[in-house]
Amino acid sequence: MKIHVMAIGAHPDDVELGCAGTLYNHVRKGQQVAIVDLTEGELGSRGTIDTRYAEAAAASKVLGIAQRHNLQMEDGFFQHSRENVLKLVQVIRLHQPDIILANAPSDRHPDHGRAATLIRDAAFLSGLIKIETAWEGQPQAAWRPKRVFHYIQDRFLEPSFIVDVTESMEAKMESVKCYGTQFFSKDDDGAPVTYISSEKFLDKIKERAALLGKRIGTTYGEGFISETNLGIADLDQLLYPEIA
Repeated sequence: MKIHVMAIGAHPDDVELGCAGTLYNHVRKGQQVAIVDLTEGELGSRGTIDTRYAEAAAASKVLGIAQRHNLQMEDGFFQHSRENVLKLVQVIRLHQPDIILANAPSDRHPDHGRAATLIRDAAFLSGLIKIETAWEGQPQAAWRPKRVFHYIQDRFLEPSFIVDVTESMEAKMESVKCYGTQFFSKDDDGAPVTYISSEKFLDKIKERAALLGKRIGTTYGEGFISETNLGIADLDQLLYPEIA
């Protein structure tokens, strides 16, 4: 299945927290979107591998995701290895995304920065014809996405651009709340309290989106970092959204 946007995260819920609003913008336009989770989130203090798969499936349904894969790398310890690069190359070539959205270049969780480098390098190497891969026994053609952008996660990083997600914010928050074992619930039943399970954490997600939205004159926004310059055809492409 040809995909327009592929969002990749080190853990299930990274994508929902970082760029679900932007993904839903594209789903609403009728475009195909995929999510790839590198790990099963097995080191999370709350929940299990099984609950994480169920939560990821529920979140994908909310967002209308066409395909979701879990590459089952080792949570907390995956490395920039040939094996892991090729796992990503295979799924990139399978879906041939035009745009890849990746983890933040640096962040509170060390997996996020490592994932960002792994994803960026795999996206480039996927375009080399002398790297041979196969999917279900069939050889794959080389494919390199046109752009790789990094979404902003826990630590605030200055964005290269901001996407208006005002119309998609409700779906974003609904997808995040699908991870019921991860975030605050009145029915925690003695589950350990973590940084992201506090009652205020979900409020901070909306507050960040509101701050970014204010910068571009909208209610909510999601920020992205580009490691390469962005080009435009003419100045009219910068007229929307109007900055108040």
